Amino acid sequence: QVRLVESGGGLVQPGDSLRLSCTASGGTFSTYAMAWFRQVPGKEREFVAANTWGGRKTYYEYYDDSVKGRFTVSRATSGNAIDLQMHRLRPEDTAVYYCAAGLRRPFEIVHSYDHWGQGIQVTISS
Repeated sequence: QVRLVESGGGLVQPGDSLRLSCTASGGTFSTYAMAWFRQVPGKEREFVAANTWGGRKTYYEYYDDSVKGRFTVSRATSGNAIDLQMHRLRPEDTAVYYCAAGLRRPFEIVHSYDHWGQGIQVTISS
């Protein structure tokens, strides 16, 4: 059974940093796109960042414009885990963050992903 588990969320102040982790089990995900999405109440789930397989041992990173330059997504050498390092956090980054894995394109949309974590709360507040 495929399972994605997020960890590392919490409450931090504006300008702080936070690192989220996601570990996938129940399969081999080295050729999957693995991504982070986030959602606030009353809004659709939105793309944050993705780490996609580019063939052999090559991976590419993609970011939404709202996080570019502040967030970094990285994949473990096993291929079955990704992290999201978040810097200079803002109150508008507050959301439930979801890890996802999938094989379809485009990777910025929810429907390209078959496997999802349960979500983890990130709150930015002073």
